[in-house]
Amino acid sequence: MSAFALALLLFAAADAPTPSNQAAAKMTLPAGFHATLFASEPDVVKPIAMTTDDRGRLWVAESHSYPHWITDGKDGHDRILIFESSKSTGHFASCKVFSDHATNLSGVAVGFGGVWLCSTPNLLFIPLKPNGDEPAGPPVVVLDGWDLKAKHNVFNQLVWGPDGWLYGCNGILSNSRVGKPGTPDAERVAFNCGVWRYHPIKKRFEVVASGTTNPWGLDFDDRGEAFITNCVIKHLFHVVPGAHYERMYGQDLDANSFGLMESCADHIHWAGGAWTSSRGGEGAHGEAGGGHAHAGAMIYLGDNWPDAYRDHVFMCNLHGSRVNQDVLERVGSGYVAHHGKDFLFANDPWFRGLALLYGPDGGVYVSDWCDTGECHNYEKITPTTGRIYKVTYGEPTALDVDVAKLSDEELVKLQLHKNDWWVRHARRLLQERANDDKLDRKLVQPLLVKMLNKQTETPRRLRALWALHGIGGLDEQALTKLLDDADETVRGWAVRLLLEDEKASAAVTAKLAAMAHTDKSALVRLALASALQRLPAAARWPIAEGLAAREEDAKDANLPLMIWYGIEGLVPTDPDRAAALLVKARIPLVREYIARRIAAGAE
Repeated sequence: MSAFALALLLFAAADAPTPSNQAAAKMTLPAGFHATLFASEPDVVKPIAMTTDDRGRLWVAESHSYPHWITDGKDGHDRILIFESSKSTGHFASCKVFSDHATNLSGVAVGFGGVWLCSTPNLLFIPLKPNGDEPAGPPVVVLDGWDLKAKHNVFNQLVWGPDGWLYGCNGILSNSRVGKPGTPDAERVAFNCGVWRYHPIKKRFEVVASGTTNPWGLDFDDRGEAFITNCVIKHLFHVVPGAHYERMYGQDLDANSFGLMESCADHIHWAGGAWTSSRGGEGAHGEAGGGHAHAGAMIYLGDNWPDAYRDHVFMCNLHGSRVNQDVLERVGSGYVAHHGKDFLFANDPWFRGLALLYGPDGGVYVSDWCDTGECHNYEKITPTTGRIYKVTYGEPTALDVDVAKLSDEELVKLQLHKNDWWVRHARRLLQERANDDKLDRKLVQPLLVKMLNKQTETPRRLRALWALHGIGGLDEQALTKLLDDADETVRGWAVRLLLEDEKASAAVTAKLAAMAHTDKSALVRLALASALQRLPAAARWPIAEGLAAREEDAKDANLPLMIWYGIEGLVPTDPDRAAALLVKARIPLVREYIARRIAAGAE
């Protein structure tokens, strides 16, 4: 029997999943950890996405529509469930159906007075009544234009970013054209795979980065850097705003990108060859990590697991029926992800983990689609299975949670909490209160400024910075001052936030150009290169000239291409200045691509 045939046999060996009441006990975990069954069929079926609200309750989106997406606009039977946690057993205490007639669900988030849903072809918002349990009105289509032809590559994952935007992913199988309802086609944003974001107050949609294949999972590390998990090609990408990443196939939407950025991972989780051979995750594939198909990025920043796991990336491996672990190392302007010891083995061939999420007690929820197929199986779907497990170290502390009831001052203090769950919810609530004119700015702003200036640990300073940004407490003068901060990460974020609205004064652009020549941090130079795409042409050239002169960045994993992406559109409009930069640049790739673009324009 061939290895491929054996893998297929193993992949479909079990006729039924491990009984739900035995599944958690069957898992293999590191010493000191244990798993409990939080919920299972019939209480939850096909859990495709999950999130938590400010009371620590688990919101789960069930996708009964998949794989035969509803295309006629009629109501479906996808459900949104609210699980109240038990403080002692690890099993849910109560469950409420929030909605049972949704369609094509693939993502859920709670915030800004409602529930946000990926419901292809729409991004929906359902307003909430004050008790947070019932809709206050019908769903509102915030954005439309995502394409159902994407099959299992539909847009997915909703996560609040540290900058106050709502982030999500999108897959490669079709071309979406996204905009507000009624937007003419010519004014819509073309998008086929990568990462996007939407601002709930400014009502703006942006493509953050393009490429990869089927990203399904997004999270942020302790310094606000985004990472996504991905299928088929390498499994992990560091999301640099404005980047164009390698993809499984097809042409990047910018035909002049020329080169594409690679995964930050230095390894793969299967033994190589055709990805289909990794189904079953056995033998050499199992030793490497289990298989090519990944979902559910989580960077652990909770306070229940040992500190040795903090800031590590965890992801579900569908073919390997396990949870992989990657360890991030800062290298140059970005990161390299090394393969850590696989964290969880389900020991059940039906395990299809889709999401990982830590909660207010630091314990981690793991959702399980629970089936024998995978993302390419459109015919044989088991419609009656689904599980959610909770993984904890020792006994987590029982908590009474309702962050929304805390005072403004208490929300500020939570920015110093070890568990980033509390930090993120408190930060978003401060942003909401500021937007609703319910925030005591005279109290909050000085407290956050003091935290930014007095804290010595970078993550804590960044939390204050992001919270200040969320409440509108940082003007151009304050951010410009931070461009001289001793902390490189603070400087980099000051660049990002200064150009969030794609506007900058002459003084700011002059300062950025000077930094391009003199700043010693590759991370800051990456922020500057990324910012090029948010500036008018005249302001880009001086910054790009400074960055392209930095010979030390010639072999950096990110900077040469990011500089190119920032100037490629300028070359045909100002070929003389481009030619001058070609001569002065000390980064070979930038010189090569300028020459190539000039030649293409002359044809």
